[in-house]
Amino acid sequence: MKDDNNKIIRIRMAHGGTITDVMLENGTVLPINQAILEAKEGRIDGTIVTRGQDGGEFLRTDPSSYPVDNLMDLPTFR
Repeated sequence: MKDDNNKIIRIRMAHGGTITDVMLENGTVLPINQAILEAKEGRIDGTIVTRGQDGGEFLRTDPSSYPVDNLMDLPTFR
């Protein structure tokens, strides 16, 4: 399998403070739902998909792969 995994380097947030999109190292922008699917398939490095108390899935950073505690601490983009 070709090693084309990327890390998330930037996030786009809605006015309410939720992440709507992520940008990968290669410049690809993914909607958050697509990023969750790709992370579950192992195509985004340094991320973990977890289930919240409401049953919804969300992305977390792997502490050994990122200098920040969570995705909300990454730089934003427009």
